[in-house]
Amino acid sequence: MADDRIDITLLSAAQALDALREGRASAEDLVNGCLARIRADEPRVQAWAFLDEQRALEQARHVDGVRRQGHATGQLHGLPVGVKDIIDTADMPTEDGTVLNAGRQPGFDATVVERLRSAGAIVLGKTVTTELATYAPGKTRNPVNPEHTPGGSSSGSAAAVAAHMVPVAIGTQTNGSVIRPAAFCGVFGYKPTFGWVPRHGILEQSRPLDQVGFFARSVEDLALVAEPLLGYDERDPDTRPMARPRLHATAMQEPPLPPVFAMTRTPNWGDAEEQTRQAFDEVAQALGAQAKPFDVPAVLNEAWAWHATLMEADLARNFHGLYERGRAQLSESLRGQIERGRRVTAVDYNNALAHQRTLEDAFDEVFDRCDAILTAAAAGPAPHGLSSTGSPAFCTLWTFAGMPAVTLPLLRADNGLPMGIQLVGRRGDDARLLRTARWLTDWVRALERAPA
Repeated sequence: MADDRIDITLLSAAQALDALREGRASAEDLVNGCLARIRADEPRVQAWAFLDEQRALEQARHVDGVRRQGHATGQLHGLPVGVKDIIDTADMPTEDGTVLNAGRQPGFDATVVERLRSAGAIVLGKTVTTELATYAPGKTRNPVNPEHTPGGSSSGSAAAVAAHMVPVAIGTQTNGSVIRPAAFCGVFGYKPTFGWVPRHGILEQSRPLDQVGFFARSVEDLALVAEPLLGYDERDPDTRPMARPRLHATAMQEPPLPPVFAMTRTPNWGDAEEQTRQAFDEVAQALGAQAKPFDVPAVLNEAWAWHATLMEADLARNFHGLYERGRAQLSESLRGQIERGRRVTAVDYNNALAHQRTLEDAFDEVFDRCDAILTAAAAGPAPHGLSSTGSPAFCTLWTFAGMPAVTLPLLRADNGLPMGIQLVGRRGDDARLLRTARWLTDWVRALERAPA
């Protein structure tokens, strides 16, 4: 039984898993705690697209029974997880944030859901997505201040973790849909290297850009939930056979030397709010010799246009059927993207794709001398209002390049809202990126605790 003196929903995923393994709590305790949080705060936050309390408790009792019977347990055994509502679940509807898919019930689990269940996780429910994971907002509000956007498109996943409704959640990113909402809601977000997490059973926007990501309340938790989901899947042609990286073990190690950061003002730096630029300069000053200035090569100034070319052309192709049968029920913003995408020529599309394939080389020099790129996660804190999810532009370059990225909720805006520090790593070097992220988190928190 859970210790009545603690609120089990305040535990990190790592702490909750320890409590489950040591018998200090059961999966049923943890799920009941999450459901109580949801009942109390869902009217204010509105993070969930689908929730079946009875089904969640049945799953919890099942995994508790597996543990009691002495059977082998997975890395996430008993851990509740929220899953974005563009990721197929055989036992729950997946409606993709559009009335055009209302009532849609997949016949199978997406690969990431299969792997979650194999690791012993409990799929608590489906979290709200923006319309077809694009820009038109869903119903979710920012838990820190409900008058502000939670970001998108993985709005519900970020908000559910921030509101302690669930310890971890899964999202996706085609532009800035993990890093931005994590930064706005004040949680940790991680988008792995492109092709590391299979996308079979997930709504396709753009094959060269779509990536799966994670939300949690610590770097350790990001590593824990991501690790069992990585690896090859023959149903996703962009995955490759590889040894599963030891994300968690590496993330928890101390770096052999203090990390060095490439302090990066991207070509759109002028769009950053003054408080963002000031916070960035203060972090660079505090890091001292560990901060090295890095200017993005001028050849990459067009990366935002190349990204838009790929994404909008692919939206036009992948959403063609929805557009033809229900364009009047699509948002104006999505109709505009699809209609622009229809005008993209094959030459322009293939040129953008060619630039993407050669982009990694542009960062070789910086990663030869630095552990991670440090930059802004968004222009500023979550904008006021719910008619927009904010700009993803500070994530676009890194998503286009397929590089791993993490956002850390270590800054605070003038109005009290959280702001994220974004770290970006070399493709395939995710474990080192997470280790560096944990080091920076500990370093910033030690600075905050130090006497003035």
